[in-house]
This record gives sequence, structure tokens and C-alpha cells, in this order.
Amino acid sequence: MSAVFIISAPSGSGKSTLVNEVRQIVSGLDFSVSYTTRAPRGSEQNGREYFFVSRPEFEEMISQDEFLEHAEVFGNYYGTARRFLHQAEANGHDLLLDIDVQGAEQIKHKLPQAVSVFILPPDRNTLEKRLRSRSQDAQEVIQLRLATATREIENYSKYDYILVNDRLEDSTEALKAILLAERQKRSGSRSPSAEPLSAEDAITLTRAELHRLNNVRERLKPILDSFRDGGREQ
Repeated sequence: MSAVFIISAPSGSGKSTLVNEVRQIVSGLDFSVSYTTRAPRGSEQNGREYFFVSRPEFEEMISQDEFLEHAEVFGNYYGTARRFLHQAEANGHDLLLDIDVQGAEQIKHKLPQAVSVFILPPDRNTLEKRLRSRSQDAQEVIQLRLATATREIENYSKYDYILVNDRLEDSTEALKAILLAERQKRSGSRSPSAEPLSAEDAITLTRAELHRLNNVRERLKPILDSFRDGGREQ
């Protein structure tokens, strides 16, 4: 069975860029393009960033149980079609899901063995600057996204790994290590006679463990406080 990797993050945390980077350097990794009822933005293309469908079309897919998960966010539906998991399994690949905390909870309920990674910005002020730099949203939308991010971040403890996206290069290497380490664990569990880990594999496992939830709690305190304090200077 394919491994399923869940990647979640508040809007503006750099998740899409990070996912795109790691997809170029980790082989055998299929990506699920979500369905949505929102309109395309900027240069977005149907089938690349999202599959853009009407609300009636989406609701028909719900009625046919075609989604692994779906949710309504900011007045629009988003969902992950089951067919992507079937395709990954047929190809002998793993599946990477870029979904929000609502979708992640649904996936973990249906697929408890799925590995979840939550991506955090360094602090609230950095997230706000990133949202403003995109120049796509009005002030009230930015404030709504920040409020939503604060709520989403409170779910961090439900995830297996936490990754603070400060420098893209470092974050890409960390996410790569997590994906490869989980593959190593799955391979070892399937093969009792597996050979001892190479030095490189051992380094990968160690690097991944640095981002496991229990190993990052202390580092997360100032980040979480910045959101609870509304970005005010300390």
C-alpha cells in the first residue's frame, strides 16, 4: 500500500513553494491536485493548481463519495479525490496531500497510518508580511486569514512532524528527510531481514527526528505566543 503524506499549513506559510521544491528531488511521489469551487487566481490553470468546478459539480462528487476528504473554507469547497490514491497505488508510488487541518483530520480518521507534517511560519508578523507581499487580497481578507491561521495553528499537536519554514533551502531538506525516513521505516517493517542502515540513511533518520512533534515543543512556544498575542511586540 502507498504511503500517504499529509502537508498542512496556514495560508501564506510557503507550503506550496516547499511542496513544489521537494517534489522535484524526491522520486516516486505522486501529488494530489485538489478540487475547488473558488475561481482561479492570477495565472492559475485548471488541473495544475486546482481542478476548478462549479458548486453543483462538487456537491455531486460528494454525493457519489468521490472524495477522501472535503471541507468548506472561506465560502468555497475544497476536496481530495479518491482516485489519486488509487492511481498512486497502481503506480507503486507514495501520495502527497496538500490539505488544511479539517481535511487532515478526515484523512487521519480514514487512514490512521498516514504521516502528517504541519508547516509553521517563524512568527505571526512574518506571516502577515508574506500575505501582504502576495498583493492578492484585500485588508479584510488578510485579517481573516490571520485569524484563521491562529485557529489552525492550535491544531499543531495533532501532527507527527512540525516544520518551521524560515529558510526555504533548510525547510526543503527537512521535508525531504521526513519523507525518506518514513519510507525507510516502512521498508524495514515489511522486511525483517533488511540490511543495516547505511550512514546516509542514519543521518536522514536523525534529521527527520529533529522535527518530530515531541522534539520541537520548546522551539514552538515563541511562535505560538506571537499568534496568541496578535503579533504585538514583546
